[in-house]
Order: sequence, then C-alpha cells, then structure tokens
Amino acid sequence: MTDGIQQIDYGMFIMPFHSPEKPLAQGYDEDLELIILAEELGFKEFWIGEHHTMKYETIVMPEMFIARALGETNTIRMGPAPVCLNQHHPAMVAGRLAMLDHLSKGRLNLCFGNGSVTADQELFGVDPKDGGKMAVEAIDVILDLWSHDPPYEHNGEFWQFQLKDTVDEECLIGFIHKPYQQPHPPIAMPGMSRNSFSMKVAGQRGYQPFAHCLVTGDVVADQWKTYAVAAEEAGRMPNRSDFKVARSIFLADTTKEAVERARTNSLGRNFEYIGGLFDKGLGRQIYKRDLDMPDSECNLDFLMTEQIIAGDVDEVLRRLLMLVEETGEFGTLVLMSYDWDDKDAWVRSMELFANELMPALNKAVCGVTV
Repeated sequence: MTDGIQQIDYGMFIMPFHSPEKPLAQGYDEDLELIILAEELGFKEFWIGEHHTMKYETIVMPEMFIARALGETNTIRMGPAPVCLNQHHPAMVAGRLAMLDHLSKGRLNLCFGNGSVTADQELFGVDPKDGGKMAVEAIDVILDLWSHDPPYEHNGEFWQFQLKDTVDEECLIGFIHKPYQQPHPPIAMPGMSRNSFSMKVAGQRGYQPFAHCLVTGDVVADQWKTYAVAAEEAGRMPNRSDFKVARSIFLADTTKEAVERARTNSLGRNFEYIGGLFDKGLGRQIYKRDLDMPDSECNLDFLMTEQIIAGDVDEVLRRLLMLVEETGEFGTLVLMSYDWDDKDAWVRSMELFANELMPALNKAVCGVTV
C-alpha cells in the first residue's frame, strides 16, 4: 500500500478550544500540561492557533505559549498554525520568529497563512478579500529580511517600509535578526478548501501542505492534487511525506463509549460551535462532501461520519484506512485536541492514539513496526 512513505509521524494541534467559563489561566495551564504529555507520548510536533477576539479560542500569540513551553520540553517541535500574516507587520513577524527559533535551538516549525476570524479582521482593519495576497506578500518580505543584511526596503501593495538611512555598521544598528535554522525553519501552509489558493502557493514554493480538520476526505484529496500539480508545474517533485493531515479523533476502550463521549464532550461541541459561526457567515459548505447538500443536513450526525473519527482502536484504524484510500498517503497525522472537560478520558484517548493506534496504522500503511 505504500507510496514511498517510510513512516507516518504524529503531531497535535490546538486552536485551542476552551469553555468561556474556564478561567484563562487554567486553560493555559492545561495546554502546557498537554504539550508535556504529548512529548512523553512521542508526538513529533505541536501546533497552536492564533485568535485575537474569541472567548472560546484563547491563545492570542502562539509564540508566547511556545516560549513558555520550551523550558518544559526537550524534543517536540512547536509552531504557530498559522501566523496570521495579514494582521501583523512582516518585519515584526520576522524579528520575533527569528528570536523564538534561537530560544528553541531550532525546534521551531512555521505555518504561514491569513487570519479569517471576522472580528479579528475588523479589529486590525484588513479586508477579507485581501487575505491570501497579504499572506504571500508578507512571506516574501520575511524571507527577504532573513536572507541578507541591510539596507532593507520594500514597496508592496500592502506594506511599504525602509531601513537604510539609520543603519550604522560601526554600532551595529539596523540589522534584522536571522533564524537559528538556516535558511529558515520549515514552512507549512494550511488548506481549507477545494482548489485551495494556499495549496497552490505551497506547491509552487516547496512548503509543506497542511490539510485542515474541518474538511472531508475528498477535499483533503483535492488539496493534495492541487498542491502536487502546482509543484510539478514549478519544476518541483511533490513528496507525500511532507503532507500533514489534521483529524479530530477520539478513542476509548469501546466504540460505544467513544462515540457517546465525542458527541457530547468538547470535541462535538466545538464542531457545533463552528457550525454556528458558519451559519452567521459563509454557510456550512466547508463541512460538506457534496456542495449540493443542504446546510440543515450538515449536522453532528453527518460530522460523526466524516470529520469526527470516534471509536476503539480497531474502529478508528478502519476509518483512517478508508481516509488513506481516498486521500493517498501522508507523512504526518495531526491529532486535534480540545478542552479537557474530562481530563481522564482525554488522556486515555491520547494514550490509545500513541501507544496502539499509530503503531497499527504504520503497520497497515507502511509495513513497519514503530
């Protein structure tokens, strides 16, 4: 069944999603405990979302969380997912990410994209229609700043700046710091749609494609196809080991228990919450396998058969093998994590995922025992 993938690694992503009734400090403490546990269980990477105005999704600056977590961990790679580039000056992003890469001694991963939360966009005065173009321009600026010493100058559509008149090479003033990893940390880009703009950019530039947890398997497959075509047209060879796929998975000792819990715990509530956000804006097409499906049918019952994978190890393995058949192989399975409304159940799910599911998945897909 293998298509060149030697092993499927596993990571974790948190938006994070916490109940608004939970004190912010408690949520941050639990997220920190979560990443420590993830490292103990062999997770290779950990991703943190960025949201500025949401009471449910509480990390405003993932870089601050990563800096806090560095001292509690030793090997796990961490990254913001994504850095919302349309909401920041790219020179500020370049400087703070370079600093963080040095603090991490090279454990930093990057995911670049644009923020899509309507309230965040209003707060920062950005037009949603410009998000993709702003992200691409910001990436160009950041990589350019990391590539050479001053002078620096940029005159783009969205940002204009210079740093040349006050550069002092004797006093070493006017220099943008460069990352620890050279030429820069690994870069991923997220995909949330069919014929994804970000997947085309990632393919053209050789960044890692990162499929979102909100979309169905046929959309994940389309994202890889979009990425691969763009890569080949740019003269690059797409490598499925670079492909990251995020899924919402909940495991328990029995499928009955897992399904009951996933429907009522923070996982199910998160999908219903996001569905409510979609109802106030774009509609639920992001959730759909068939775009002609009525929004009214795109409910939790449907999501439990698609985006949410709940069961015992055997059932989740069956669902994941069905996913791989549809999407093709991928190099990293990224487990979504939600609020610890029942810590024991969530920890048990993580243990089953790392200790039983991933070895079984690797044996079935790659023919290896890990």
